[in-house]
Amino acid sequence: MHSWLPAVVLQILLGMFAVAMAEDSSTPIRLADHMLPGGLVIGQATPGSSVRVGDRSLRVSHDGRFVFGVGRDATGTIEIGITPPDGSDILRTVTIKARDYHIQRIDGLATRKVQPNPDDQAKIEADWLLLNDAKATDTAHLAFTEQATWPVIGPISGVFGSQRILNGIPRSPHRGVDVAAPEGTPVNAMLSGVVTVADADMFYTGGTVMVDHGHGVQSLYAHLSAIDVDVGQQLSRGQKLGEIGTTGRSTGPHLHLSLYWFDTALDPALVLGPMPRHRPRLKPSGRTAKD
Repeated sequence: MHSWLPAVVLQILLGMFAVAMAEDSSTPIRLADHMLPGGLVIGQATPGSSVRVGDRSLRVSHDGRFVFGVGRDATGTIEIGITPPDGSDILRTVTIKARDYHIQRIDGLATRKVQPNPDDQAKIEADWLLLNDAKATDTAHLAFTEQATWPVIGPISGVFGSQRILNGIPRSPHRGVDVAAPEGTPVNAMLSGVVTVADADMFYTGGTVMVDHGHGVQSLYAHLSAIDVDVGQQLSRGQKLGEIGTTGRSTGPHLHLSLYWFDTALDPALVLGPMPRHRPRLKPSGRTAKD
């Protein structure tokens, strides 16, 4: 997204859907008929416009760029409102397309990683407070407009949105994508940004790094065996931030990758596209159980 038309443009990453309007607000807006749950939506408005999704106002950059996410369980419709500098009010409604999710069964996890004791619960709550504070970050960075790249190449062993059954107990849906790779494999930032979390010992996610890409968009890298960055550090896309491990609640070495728009979990695969060909072929045994 390096050149922007002098118009309002709303685009789902991967070019799946689009909304467009000429600068003359009387020109009809062309809308796709649906959006996908788990999708990250990037848009362009006339500079000086305000934009809202439902009743939530979005940050709009000086050149009119904005972003929002569609949650896993979103249904029905989304209302998108744009107020250009001329003060007109444009409102359109887009349908959210239903999406099927897998059921994934994972056995062999340590009992306390599925049913934490009271001491563990205090650690879990402290971890979530740290992560939730980071997810609230709303900076003017525009790294979310870059072309994202996979942090590690390997077999995908867990997909976004799948219902998790851990040691026979139903749990929350999977909030990311798992990629199996040997322990010690370098993990790189999928987009440039600023590190907001770098914690080597979270209860569920083990070694964990979170990176801010601007406007509430953040990526999270979990189960790392080593962390090579510090909070506040600026990263380039593709820069190493850690190494594959099996820390936290995990059954084998892999990367768990999450993508968030504030506290809304999104599907990283919709942004990253197909996994590049990889070798050697690994058995997809590494999985994360809850994120």
